[in-house]
Amino acid sequence: MAWRPAQITWVCTALLVSGPALPVAQQRVDMELVLAVDSSASVDQAEFALQIHGIAHAFRTPEVQQAVADGPYRAIGVTVMEWSSADWQAVNIPWTVIDGPDSARRMAERVESMPRTVETGATSISGALLFAMGLFDAGNLEGIRRVIDLSCDGRNNQGTDVDLARDIVTLRGITINGLTILNEHPTLDYYFRNNIIGGNGAFVEIANNYDAYADAITRKLVREIRNVPVAFADPALTGATPSQHGAP
Repeated sequence: MAWRPAQITWVCTALLVSGPALPVAQQRVDMELVLAVDSSASVDQAEFALQIHGIAHAFRTPEVQQAVADGPYRAIGVTVMEWSSADWQAVNIPWTVIDGPDSARRMAERVESMPRTVETGATSISGALLFAMGLFDAGNLEGIRRVIDLSCDGRNNQGTDVDLARDIVTLRGITINGLTILNEHPTLDYYFRNNIIGGNGAFVEIANNYDAYADAITRKLVREIRNVPVAFADPALTGATPSQHGAP
């Protein structure tokens, strides 16, 4: 059958309209950060609330806000998740860009108002790490670094071997940092150093108990945000733009 000009025009127009969508440009940020909050059975409601209020407090501090402002892109992406058993994780706050005091304060308000969605369960650090790893593909962000910030008061007791999970995550260029709460396991920080953390610049922050969590997460966030690779030094110090430092 011969195609008439009108039919050819209609087909071409349809292809243009229904063809593959152009990729959406990703927003560049200094860091993509997953805040992974322990919500296992060892964490009661009061202890969970102390974690949440501690994170909110941290985003309100001038120290955290200034750390964001000092980065090459002056912005970070953050998502918040809860975790417990190997198959029980939940995203509380999807990817959100923090690029100034106003957005930092809005994040603090969202964190404070978020409900607990994981009520109990085992302590599957490996499950939390693997779940967190998958979140980086959903943010439409392009960060200089990708970091999982995992808070915990116990050892891995369910799911994939935690050393294997750590290796899978770090092989993708993701850094794992830990915040250990020592109320039940006084040597938990050593366990994290030997088995959990990994990647470029990985470290463990310590809170002796849940009451000390707010100060610990503030110190941790400042250190994480400021841990910019040498190739991405503050443009104000060098006179160069981020792209001149090798940013993608």
